[in-house]
Amino acid sequence: MFALTFLGTSASVPSAERNHPALLVEAAGKRILVDCGEGTQRQLLRSGAGFRRLDRILLTHAHLDHVLGIPGLFSTLGLRQTSETMTIHGGEATLDLVARMLAGLWGAGRAPIAVEFAALTEGRIIDVGEFAIDCFPVRHRDTDSFGFVFQSPARRRLRPDRLIALGVPDGPLRGELAAGRPIVLANRTIEPEDVLGPPSGGSKLVVIGDTETTEGLSQYVAGADMLVIEATFLARDAPTARNYGHLTAAKAASFAAANKVGQLVLTHLSGRYEDAEILAEAAKIFPNTRIAADFDHIVV
Repeated sequence: MFALTFLGTSASVPSAERNHPALLVEAAGKRILVDCGEGTQRQLLRSGAGFRRLDRILLTHAHLDHVLGIPGLFSTLGLRQTSETMTIHGGEATLDLVARMLAGLWGAGRAPIAVEFAALTEGRIIDVGEFAIDCFPVRHRDTDSFGFVFQSPARRRLRPDRLIALGVPDGPLRGELAAGRPIVLANRTIEPEDVLGPPSGGSKLVVIGDTETTEGLSQYVAGADMLVIEATFLARDAPTARNYGHLTAAKAASFAAANKVGQLVLTHLSGRYEDAEILAEAAKIFPNTRIAADFDHIVV
């Protein structure tokens, strides 16, 4: 299960209702920021999420509306005397920009908190058992952009009817079977397959920041329970979308439909449009579409 809090849902120009891009993803006691636009620290406070257990940032790319909140957040965390190291994941050029930004403010290696930079290459970023995060390259103008797949594994649970039928008592023996290990009971061996049901559960969340095309991304998105992706323009402004390296709501919806995702959540929204017209364009193609607003909380 993944819990999402949208901290910023605007495109490059914020509005009174929408802050610069940032998304908080929580799972298995971990709290991860995806992007950190200007004002993200205040959005964390306004949302009620706060700063606790926040030690990892995933950056989609280096454009300033996605990274300018990092210095302010670090300054506050330094004043709070946090002892945790913040790990920032991003493409090499993205990390270089962030490192130079921090060095320009505090000097090289002298940020208010301990920082580690982890350069992204396609594949697994972290695996904590309860969930894993993978990254994949995305095309957006001249940046080294990445999207992210959050996935929790399906689990096989013990079948009470089979346990009763085979006479397996409550206690450690059931724990052994649940862990995939056979047991011996009354001089007979009971295999996990005898009592485990089919795989169930598991969640797949895909987050894509700014992107000029969805070409080549289906392999990462197919079958996702939720896709969070930008929709900066409407179809009537498709030439402008291409010029600036962004998607239209129609294009995002067509991509979701083609890849059979469960729900589409549109973000990075331009103030030139009303939410209703963005939703109407997308929902006509993919009905299970939602327009993200700042402080929306969604569970996958």
